[in-house]
Amino acid sequence: MILYSIASGSSGNCTYVGSGRTNLLVDAGISAKRIENGLNEIDVKPDTIQGILITHEHSDHVTGLSVLARRYNIPIYATSGTIREIKSLSSAQDIPDELFLPVRPNEPFRLNDITIEPFSTSHDAAEPVCYTMQANGYKLGIATDLGMYDDYIVSKLDASDLLMIEANHDVNMLMVGRYPYFLKQRILGSRGHLSNEASAELISRLVSLRLKHVLLAHLSKENNYEELAYETVLCGLSVKGCDYSGMQLNVAHRDMPTQPVVL
Repeated sequence: MILYSIASGSSGNCTYVGSGRTNLLVDAGISAKRIENGLNEIDVKPDTIQGILITHEHSDHVTGLSVLARRYNIPIYATSGTIREIKSLSSAQDIPDELFLPVRPNEPFRLNDITIEPFSTSHDAAEPVCYTMQANGYKLGIATDLGMYDDYIVSKLDASDLLMIEANHDVNMLMVGRYPYFLKQRILGSRGHLSNEASAELISRLVSLRLKHVLLAHLSKENNYEELAYETVLCGLSVKGCDYSGMQLNVAHRDMPTQPVVL
């Protein structure tokens, strides 16, 4: 399996997942042109994408969805609540109804050789989910836009070979930054985003001999930077006494593709 972050951050998110037989996208929160260019960099033709998995309806996850889905007639998989909210967007009025395919949390489904399981998340959206995917004996999990995590989230991501996990903000940067108070409270709340420290705590519960790659994702442009997220998570894992010697940790770029991770 291959995971390739085309963009990951507060200004836009799009991730490619491929199995060799199946090509998928998770979210389409940047322009269709940028998604096409990103796919071309790894020699994947946009017209071979067989599905777009949407986590939720916020603009940084659906900005390019309408153009991309209509241009290549790509099915869109999302929860009923997310589909309803997407259809209410002026930018999505031209998406044919038949392209929307509802999914339900905790009910796995297959697209060719990939088994996909949506699972519920705590975020301020209509019916948000994240996804795990399994193929060729490997499992990967993508979990961003998490206001909090619990045993349920851990159980869904457990036994993964590759994880893409949110490390949105540094709490100190957020608190002294220019965001208004209500926005700071939203980000810090149980339906907001995971801090670097919370990301480290979640990852510490998922470290195993099987877990080989972790990609930190969805970094805030204003309240985080790659080196800080990386060092904070490593420090957090060390404090927890985790043996992460067999795990590679990287950070997804906000505004450009990140080197693909191949299982």
